[in-house]
Amino acid sequence: MNNKPKYHLFKNTKYALDGFLHAFKTESSFRLELLLALFILPTIFLLDFELWQKTILFCTALLVLIVELLNSAIENVVDLVTKEIHPLAKNAKDIGATAVMFSIALHLACWLIFIVTLNK
Repeated sequence: MNNKPKYHLFKNTKYALDGFLHAFKTESSFRLELLLALFILPTIFLLDFELWQKTILFCTALLVLIVELLNSAIENVVDLVTKEIHPLAKNAKDIGATAVMFSIALHLACWLIFIVTLNK
């Protein structure tokens, strides 16, 4: 049985917006990272970085949001499959959280490197 609806641009866009709204309403980490992005993204373009540096900072900022959404999806699927405390469920959630942590570390490392080398 195929549970995949036929592709339709407007319906798929609605599904994506529904997912965004659900994440915004239910995921406090996503709300916090989105709030920070609303300050970080304009700051990237106000600072005296070269275009390639701005592009990297912009992409890594968006990467944090993308990885957080994927982590939330993993957590939702794990919760769907089992409500019990299970080592594999914990591992899946912990690995997703690690991916978020690595994306944040990457973004912060880019900021640090670019700020340190700004006037050189």
